[in-house]
Amino acid sequence: MASIRDTLKKAGLNTFFFLLIAMIFLAKFFPYWGTADSPLPLKAITGAGISFIFFFYGVKLSPQKLKEGLLNWKLHLVVQSTTFLVFPLVVLFFYALFGEEGNYLWLGTFYLAALPSTVSSSVVMVSIAGGNLPAAIFNASISSMVGIFITPVWMDVMLPETAVSFDLTDTFIKLSLQVLFPVIIGLFLHARLIGFVNKHQTALKNFDQGIILLIVFTAFAESFAEDMFAGYNTWELMVLGTFMLAFFGLMLALMYYISRGLKFSRADTITVMFCGSKKSLVQGAVMGRVMFPDPVVFGIILLPLMVYHALQLMAGSALAQSMGEKKGG
Repeated sequence: MASIRDTLKKAGLNTFFFLLIAMIFLAKFFPYWGTADSPLPLKAITGAGISFIFFFYGVKLSPQKLKEGLLNWKLHLVVQSTTFLVFPLVVLFFYALFGEEGNYLWLGTFYLAALPSTVSSSVVMVSIAGGNLPAAIFNASISSMVGIFITPVWMDVMLPETAVSFDLTDTFIKLSLQVLFPVIIGLFLHARLIGFVNKHQTALKNFDQGIILLIVFTAFAESFAEDMFAGYNTWELMVLGTFMLAFFGLMLALMYYISRGLKFSRADTITVMFCGSKKSLVQGAVMGRVMFPDPVVFGIILLPLMVYHALQLMAGSALAQSMGEKKGG
């Protein structure tokens, strides 16, 4: 039984993954509890939780390591460019060929493309595959902060073509108050609180995941309550999953050949591949909650990101394991 659990975990199918799926089913059968009319103050809880998540994220950042990381500027430039420039441009290319104006799944796909990279899973996979770990930590950290500004700008470019209202200035203000300022405060308190954070890593991780689960539940509950998924059948969702898997593979290949073209070392190439191809469900959920105030629409916009998140964990973990074994051999 333990070996089965270990195998599933290596493939990215951990407890959190199954809880995410469970939240969708709960939202489907009990949508009322996730709506604005619910007696439970879930919106207030998630709002406060988001600020706590990013405060402790700031505490985890080491100012010294961030300074040291600036030296490998060429690698950092490639990772950030692939994350925030290549990704959205690839989606825009496919949207020009196959996109439907006003289709929220396409909007959700562009949203995931504009998001920053993950932190924990990127670093873990780079470590397993034998990549440049300090560079991975630096890029994942910087990506999260840069995304607070770049993601809303990309969405402002895309959203005028849709029916979703979007105020860029208001979004910057809200994200600064809820995300950026807590990160900065946490960064300044790094020396004082890092011991506490290290001691309670498991509890803080569980807290982070709990808030994300609440965000996913409320987003899908509102969408199910308004019957927003009525126009999407099983076939379309299967096509979405296939497209997301192909998308992940395409981005990995692009980053591999870009790194080869720039004559990066094997370790740096691995860092580009895993940091540049990953997208953050955490920031996608918390930033989307601010940028898409209509929770009915947000549930659909979040769907491509959730599918991509699951696939990047499964496919990415398998690839990292394979690359790590080749290095060891």
